[in-house]
Amino acid sequence: MGADPARGGATDGASPAPAADGAAGPGAVPAGARVPAQQTPDTGARTDQAAALVTGARGRIDELDTRIIELVRERMAVSAAIQEARITSGGRRVNLSREMEILHHYRETLGKPGTALAMTLLELCRGRV
Repeated sequence: MGADPARGGATDGASPAPAADGAAGPGAVPAGARVPAQQTPDTGARTDQAAALVTGARGRIDELDTRIIELVRERMAVSAAIQEARITSGGRRVNLSREMEILHHYRETLGKPGTALAMTLLELCRGRV
């Protein structure tokens, strides 16, 4: 992303100014001026080092998302077993007081967005008998 230092270019992610010989074309930048580096389209980073960090961190996030999805599917299966046991014993499919406990726990742990997350989980897990 940075220019080749062997050719007198920048290594800090900024593009070098035009050659000192005065060669200038349309949109030329005065000699010695720095032009901000362009973002890497796939990472949004402006340096190779930042792009590498973003790429690695995104890989880790993808791994975490895979685990989260697996856990949500497991939670759905457990919830279905609970609902089936309740219904077959003559009870109700949903236990609202338990759902309120779950909502409270997520809000206390993750703040207001935790409530929305808990609502989504509860919605995914309802009625899977």
